[in-house]
Amino acid sequence: MSLSRNICATLVAGAVIALPLQAKADQFINILTGGTGGVYYPLGVAISKIYADKIKDSKPSVQATKASVENLNLIQQGKGELAFTLGDSLGDAWNGNTEVGFKGKLYKLRTVAAIYPNFIQIAALKDSGIKTLADLKGKRLSVGAPRSGTELNARAIMQGAGMSYKDLGKVEYLPFNESVELMKNRQLDATLISAGLGVSAIRDLCASVECVIVEIPKAVVEKIGAPYQSATVPGGTYPGNDKDVTAAAVQNYLVTSSALPDDVVYQMTKTMFDALPSLQAAHAAAKAIDINTAGKGSPVPVHPGAEKFYKEKGAM
Repeated sequence: MSLSRNICATLVAGAVIALPLQAKADQFINILTGGTGGVYYPLGVAISKIYADKIKDSKPSVQATKASVENLNLIQQGKGELAFTLGDSLGDAWNGNTEVGFKGKLYKLRTVAAIYPNFIQIAALKDSGIKTLADLKGKRLSVGAPRSGTELNARAIMQGAGMSYKDLGKVEYLPFNESVELMKNRQLDATLISAGLGVSAIRDLCASVECVIVEIPKAVVEKIGAPYQSATVPGGTYPGNDKDVTAAAVQNYLVTSSALPDDVVYQMTKTMFDALPSLQAAHAAAKAIDINTAGKGSPVPVHPGAEKFYKEKGAM
């Protein structure tokens, strides 16, 4: 065999040995969140930093999306490893509800953790005269990105109040920050935002102009039924709003794909709970995350990797 052929054979053999090692080295973790003005995004950024610091050879990234419905479709398509979602959207995805944006049953979805409740909060300009849900009739309302979890929540709230989008003067399908900017410019009267308490978009709005948080009565929430539950936005959560206000809430979840290996999901779950104080520092909504309830109540099966962690902690 010639010298050149010897060298070639050696290089090929080396490549065969090296390729599996390189393939195993990097674990990409794309975290699917929501708009930058919500809670999903800052928590996703916090999780990515935790993973980068604590999970060896991981390559986390954060993707801003239209939130729940888009996130779940992306997980099914293998275009993400961890996603934030609302519980009602998760149930719709598992059941293949085509009316809300799912082409069929998303059978690859698996739960990592129940995290915190989303509060469905309606913020209105004080000078719009909107004090109740009925006052929204004929007004200009933003309901979140089309077919996002927030927009599905808006439809449910309107239906529970015996109303529909047809009763409104104008409907805008906009992310949180864009809705707030239009309200500041008096181009919108109100916005419905489904997010954790203290969401930055509403804080920004109420710090800039006089605004009110509109009550969603308990009777309306009960009419909608599960997974919606009545909740309270405590006074002082937003500037200029010192009294408690009744609202609605839906549980949020972190989900992954059944295709992700058990050991990877175990590490993702364990690392997140080990660094829970860092998440809580990123956003107050994370203070509601509880390991004792994280593995329970989801409409989708818990991933075996996450289940292993909860069993170790006696939380299943």
